[in-house]
Amino acid sequence: MKLFDVYPLYDVTPTRAKDVYVYDAQGTQYLDLYGGHAVISIGHSQEEFVSNLTTQLEQIAFYSNAVKNPLQEKLANALAEQSCLYDYQLFLCSTGAEAIENALKLASFHTNKKRVIAFKNAFHGRTSAAVSVTDNPAINAPLNAQHEVTFLPFNKTDLVAKELQKGDVCAVIFEAIQGVGGLDEPTEDFIYALEKLCQEHNACLIADEVQAGFARTGTFFAFQKYNIQPHIITMAKGMGNGFPVGGILIHPSIEARYGLLGTTFGGNHLACVAVLSVLSVLKKEQLQERAKILETHFRARAEQLPSIQKIKGRGLMLGLEFDFEVGPLRKDLIFKHHIFTGGSSNKKLIRILPPLTLKESHFDQFFEALESELNS
Repeated sequence: MKLFDVYPLYDVTPTRAKDVYVYDAQGTQYLDLYGGHAVISIGHSQEEFVSNLTTQLEQIAFYSNAVKNPLQEKLANALAEQSCLYDYQLFLCSTGAEAIENALKLASFHTNKKRVIAFKNAFHGRTSAAVSVTDNPAINAPLNAQHEVTFLPFNKTDLVAKELQKGDVCAVIFEAIQGVGGLDEPTEDFIYALEKLCQEHNACLIADEVQAGFARTGTFFAFQKYNIQPHIITMAKGMGNGFPVGGILIHPSIEARYGLLGTTFGGNHLACVAVLSVLSVLKKEQLQERAKILETHFRARAEQLPSIQKIKGRGLMLGLEFDFEVGPLRKDLIFKHHIFTGGSSNKKLIRILPPLTLKESHFDQFFEALESELNS
């Protein structure tokens, strides 16, 4: 049987990984500055993570949400402590796209409305409602057109107000730092305006933290740079350090009822242990604070490169924008220097999303490789 050919693949086959490195079958070591799309948060094959999952696997890996699972409550409490969102409610699922689907569905239930406002260059996922609020016509099938979505540019408060005044918007969904879209950020004034307008017009404000969440940006969630309370917060990727897990946090103004949301695999025993392990390591190793320190080092090195147009992002969700398309440069970094980096819909941008256990010396290695290629 052939694989359904939807991924362009680099000719690299990792067979094992440890901390910030992956290794191929020949033993070649690659520095991972991409973390598999920001998934690897506490490092590949982290000891506590592996040990906890192994122990749990020997006890019980999965049972349905029809029975009690105390690990879910333990996870909710640990998450509240580190995010400081004590009043929110937790619903667990399995992926980022599933988190977005549930967030949009819940907003529609809560408001009894169905149109969504999303933003230019947004990426929220590939499933039905998630892809409909993603600004990429190439991955939106005709079926997805059933969803009513209006795309607006960031920082145009008057346009958002005009749409919300029509009275049919259930949700405004935004990324505090756009991921796939190229690390653009809305202004502080615009974010505060979104919150106020959503409150005035009975619409839910959804903060998509699937890529930015879990300490990556120097705050636990990227939106927490601002003093706002989104109605719903989506999360996944770095949440499980490679174990498939997602979730949403729900403001106390939204009430639960039986059957409102559901999932088969979400919140299973192994998933809970994976997230609890991530939270434990984040706390013990102070990786959220480390992300801020590493950003400072990254920016200092990047500013020495004459060909850099912009340094984008926060913490360890960073980008370098050049005055040329970076596809060939990224290939050279992989095959000549053995360094993984990320791309985006902005073809001139290199994305940096490493494990949060990265050290300054790893960034030095990256910039030495960059300088070598840019000066060649």
